[in-house]
Amino acid sequence: MRTTRTLIASLAALMLCAGPVSAKVSTVEANKLGNELTPLGAEQKGNADGSIPEWKPFTKADFPASYTKPGQHLPNPYPDDKPLFTITAANLEKYKDNLTAGQIALFKAYPDTFQMPVYQTRRNAYYPERIYQNTKKAAKQAQLLPGGNGFTGISDAYPFPIPKNGLEALWNHIVRYRGEYLVRRASEVAVQRNGSYSLVTSQQEVYFKYNDPKVSAADLDNIIFYYLSFTKTPARLAGGAVLVHETLDQVRQPRKAWGYNAGQRRVRRAPNLAYDTPIAAADGLRTADDTDMYNGAPDRYDWKLLGKKEVYIPYNNYDLLSPKLKYEDILGTGHLNPAHTRYEKHRVWVVEGNLKKGKRHIYSKRVIYLDEDSWGAAVVDQYDGRGDLWRVNMAYLTNIYDMPTTWTVLDTFHDLQSRRYHVQGLSNEESEFLNFTNAIPGEKYFKPSALRRRGRR
Repeated sequence: MRTTRTLIASLAALMLCAGPVSAKVSTVEANKLGNELTPLGAEQKGNADGSIPEWKPFTKADFPASYTKPGQHLPNPYPDDKPLFTITAANLEKYKDNLTAGQIALFKAYPDTFQMPVYQTRRNAYYPERIYQNTKKAAKQAQLLPGGNGFTGISDAYPFPIPKNGLEALWNHIVRYRGEYLVRRASEVAVQRNGSYSLVTSQQEVYFKYNDPKVSAADLDNIIFYYLSFTKTPARLAGGAVLVHETLDQVRQPRKAWGYNAGQRRVRRAPNLAYDTPIAAADGLRTADDTDMYNGAPDRYDWKLLGKKEVYIPYNNYDLLSPKLKYEDILGTGHLNPAHTRYEKHRVWVVEGNLKKGKRHIYSKRVIYLDEDSWGAAVVDQYDGRGDLWRVNMAYLTNIYDMPTTWTVLDTFHDLQSRRYHVQGLSNEESEFLNFTNAIPGEKYFKPSALRRRGRR
């Protein structure tokens, strides 16, 4: 009898490991998408006091007259908007219920200078119609793989618009829509405690294979996207390049990465570009999985969905990409110049990740705040091994209306202990912002052999 019970238990465990581990939503639930819920799963209606309005997606009629071509620095469609109020260290107590622990910590770290100008909330996120249609289908089909390391046969969609757990919500962020192929030239800086910094400028190219409508889920071959980055300045780094093949299930098939050193003219495999590997260009202020607020395999954490919260988050930050500004206008000591930032009150999904027993990472806990209208992470609070708040990351979300998508124009990574911060995405002094109009190159374009040919000083 004992042997029989053991055999049954073993077979049950094997069956659980062999298949998906999350339930699909019902047809009734899926039919809420595009009705009481937006096509991506946000609440259509505003909040009780009207400070968060009803979802009103952007349309081509809303494009400002000064918009002329794809790739230009997007003109602000709300040039007449003024701050409703500004949160400071002096009035922090009044607004702290709608702030994250990390945002509150920034006020305490920089009480004389850090501010949050709060503007009218504009829920303007919108996406291609096919994304809406595919997402509704995905809601009834997508299931997490064993361990949550990916999901079943879905592509070109938000897999879990009605999430039941933290992993489902996190995957919406990881595979959110950001176009099919983009090219941009941008700079990143590590701003020191005294405000000094040195620019690292690169050209980045990303082919989002997951969102290529010509590629079916069966043809993805476990690839979400291909990423190429070529360093342009400073001279000592110019010609260097990085190539990444980003996989969906990174436990089964870890991401592949290669680096090209222009001085040595050698391409080398970079096997450890994952988890908490420090990024050199960030001066140790950003880990590999900090990039894009969170990326990569989620397997080292237990993820919990804590529900929704109304939070003042960076939104519609068109000034931060204005060509009228220089980088020195934006980069302040300790944080960005508040005069050029914009915050709005939005509903966010709160996802908490706690490091699993026996797993290693420099962050013992991460709390991620996902914008309900775009699934983009707006704020991430991160804790050290002692359980103390250590780093605060913010994505300055903006409606990239000529794509269309809602994405970041700048990402900031604040270290509360060293009082330094890192910024990614500076493009004000470049001739273009994001260009999504180039033809998608073949996959051979993203082979390691292409690095040496293209990575030149």
